[in-house]
Amino acid sequence: MYSGEIHVAVFNHVSFDEHEQVVFCHDKESGLKAIVAIHNTNLGPAVGGCRMWNYQSDDEALTDVLRLSRGMTYKNALAGLTMGGGKSVIIADPKRQDREALFRAFGRFINSLGGRYYSAEDVGTTTADIMIAHEETPYMAGLEGKSGDPSPFTALGTYLGIKAAVKHRLGLDSLKGLKIAVQGVGHVGYYLCKHLHNEGAELIVTDIHQASLDRVATDFGAIVVAPQEIYAQDVDVYAPCALGATLNDATLPQLKAKIVAGCANNQLAEVRHGEQLKEMGILYAPDYVINAGGIINVSFEKDYDAAKSTAKVEEIYNTLLKIFSQADAQNRTTGAVADEMAKAIIEAAKK
Repeated sequence: MYSGEIHVAVFNHVSFDEHEQVVFCHDKESGLKAIVAIHNTNLGPAVGGCRMWNYQSDDEALTDVLRLSRGMTYKNALAGLTMGGGKSVIIADPKRQDREALFRAFGRFINSLGGRYYSAEDVGTTTADIMIAHEETPYMAGLEGKSGDPSPFTALGTYLGIKAAVKHRLGLDSLKGLKIAVQGVGHVGYYLCKHLHNEGAELIVTDIHQASLDRVATDFGAIVVAPQEIYAQDVDVYAPCALGATLNDATLPQLKAKIVAGCANNQLAEVRHGEQLKEMGILYAPDYVINAGGIINVSFEKDYDAAKSTAKVEEIYNTLLKIFSQADAQNRTTGAVADEMAKAIIEAAKK
C-alpha cells in the first residue's frame, strides 16, 4: 500500500483554498484510488464523508474533493461544531459489489493520518462500508449502533431550511399547496419528500434511477419528469438534492422558482451564479448551511442522543433566517454573507 502520484496541479488548482493537506491514495491489490483533502482544522479534527463516484478524470475527482472539503469547514463552523473541514473521494463505480478489500485499504489510509481526519458515509457509500473501514481505523464516524445513518437528519435540516426560505421570501409559515421540484430522490431526497408531502406540498421530482422515482410517485403522489425538464418547472421552490453544480449558465435561465433550497453540496457551478440568482430575485439557501443536519448528527457520535441531535439540527432554521435578513440589509448574496460568518468563526478559533 502506498500513496500514488497523480499528475495534476494542486497548489495552482482553481479550487485550492489554502488547504492544509491533500493526500493521494492508491492500493494495487484492492484497486483503491482515493483522494483525502483536509481543508482547515482550526475548530478541531477535520470531519467529512467519503464520496464514491465514477469520476471521468483525476482532475474531476480533485476538484470535487477540494470544493467539498472547503464546504465542510464552513458547514461545521456555522453549525457550531468543534470540527474542522475535510472530505475524501474514491474513484470507482458506486455500484461496485466487491467492496470489502477496497474499504479496508481506505481505512488503513485514514488511519495513517493519525486522527487529523475522520471520514463518514456520503454519496455512493453506506454505513456498511464505513463499518468495514472502521475495522482498520478508529477515525470513522456515523457508525452503526451510534449516530448511524445521517440521511434522515440531513433531510430534516433541509426541510426546515426550505420552511425558513418560504417564510422569508413568501411570508408563509406552511408549505401546504406549494409546488416543490426535487432533483434527486435517493436516500436523503426520499426522506425530504416525505417531510414535504406530510405538510401538503405538491411534488415534482426527477432522478436517474427509476426505482427511486417509482417509490416517491407511489408513496407521495409525486409527478415525475425527465432530468433535463426539472429546471423549467413552474414551482415555488427548486430543491437540488443530487450532485453539485446544477446551478450554472445553462440551467439558471430556465428557473421559474422563487427559491432554491436543497441538500446537494456545491450547488453553484461558480460563485458568480449566486450573484445571478440574486439579480433574478431568487432566494438561495447556501448549501452548506441547509444541508448540515447529517454532520450535526455525527457530531453527537460519542454519547449519542437523538433528541439532542434533532434540537441542534432545528437551529438551521434560525441560522438561515439570520443569513437571509443580513443579505437583504446589506444588499449582498446569501452565499457571501454565509461565507463571511463562517470565516469569522474559523479565524476566532485560530486566535
